[in-house]
Amino acid sequence: MKQSIAHIALVVDDYDEAIEFYTKKLDFTLIDDTPQSDTKRWVLVAPKGAEECSLLLAKGVGDKQTSRVGDQTGGRVFLFLRTDDFWRDYEEYVLRGINFVRDPKTEDYGTVAVFEDLYGNLWDLVQFSEKK
Repeated sequence: MKQSIAHIALVVDDYDEAIEFYTKKLDFTLIDDTPQSDTKRWVLVAPKGAEECSLLLAKGVGDKQTSRVGDQTGGRVFLFLRTDDFWRDYEEYVLRGINFVRDPKTEDYGTVAVFEDLYGNLWDLVQFSEKK
């Protein structure tokens, strides 16, 4: 049996501002933006070159969902963006105004820094060390 995660739902406040952030600031690709109703859309974004998993940008509906925008994991790092060139992407993100809340550091597993998205969700930008 083979399984994989297809999408991860990320609760957002507004479809268009989320699309703008992910495609302009993080340089993700907009894969799909299909209306489902007058208020609901199927919006998928993914890093360029991603083959399996993408983010489903899901507009929060009601008090319970909207209260989770930006805090889906209680303040822990939520998503991990793997890169093949940490310093290239880090420097580009800084130029684009991405807010890094933890400075870059080298760990046994690779080079990492923590940034927040437009809603405050925490992400690791990480380039993993090559396994020996």
